[in-house]
Amino acid sequence: MRAGLAFLIVIAVIYLLTSHWLHVLDALPYVLVVGMLGMHLFGHGGHGGHGGHGNTTGGRTDDAR
Repeated sequence: MRAGLAFLIVIAVIYLLTSHWLHVLDALPYVLVVGMLGMHLFGHGGHGGHGGHGNTTGGRTDDAR
């Protein structure tokens, strides 16, 4: 099942690159911006998101500069 889906995706990408190259180039900046936004919004699952970071004192420690 996965091999068949991967094969169809490869065929679709080849078709887009060969037949619609200018459209792919036109869409590339938008794809990059949406990709960066998606990575920022959904990519924080590995380290717990913003804030926290293990600092329980709530303020600046003496050794922090």
